[in-house]
Amino acid sequence: MSFDFDRVELADVSRHFGRRRAVSHVSLTLHAGDIVGLLGPNGAGKSTLIGMMATLVTPSSGTITYGGTPGVRDGASIRARIGVLAHELHLYPELSARQNLDFFARLHGMRPATVVNDALAGAGLTDRSDDAVSSFSRGMRQRLALERTLIHAPRLVLLDEPFTGLDDRAVRIVSDRLRALAAAGGIVLVATHDLDVADGLISRMAIVRSGRLLSDAAASSGLRRQYRALVEGA
Repeated sequence: MSFDFDRVELADVSRHFGRRRAVSHVSLTLHAGDIVGLLGPNGAGKSTLIGMMATLVTPSSGTITYGGTPGVRDGASIRARIGVLAHELHLYPELSARQNLDFFARLHGMRPATVVNDALAGAGLTDRSDDAVSSFSRGMRQRLALERTLIHAPRLVLLDEPFTGLDDRAVRIVSDRLRALAAAGGIVLVATHDLDVADGLISRMAIVRSGRLLSDAAASSGLRRQYRALVEGA
């Protein structure tokens, strides 16, 4: 792909829905190699921030740029370099795991055979590849949706609660996958309430509350203590 970037910059970004201010004056920069934990209570504005970084929600004010290119100017090229995993997994339950991945690979203009087999292996679903997704557990669907998100090798990966429904083994697999993405130059943002998983995974923490950024700092051990001190003291 011709378009690429090594950073995403939010400059004084706000988003209002009528009179409700979901995000207020947030400035944040994500760099290649980062795994940023987007942390905060329910209703803090995390999903709205993800929607704006995915170019699916337009900021009410402020700018978001991708390697210096404004998202509002070149949205299609930017979206081709973004992978999003939201609460809605965007899988077709009547199709098999293989058919789902084949469909999304073709949407991105890819030849599916090799990438689909690799994605099934990454999800640990090779032996269930021809089974309908409707027969899968939540954890299996979650792993498949992650591979759907990553199948086109995006530069920016935006994940909203990616550990939902995963057992300890699957959490380790997904965490290792995200570390490998960042090590290869990916920009990874993870919104999660699971501070125990985030501790030791994320390299930076961006904590939001009531739509405002409370902290943007390097992550260190004792994440839960740092989080509580900032959120409860805000």
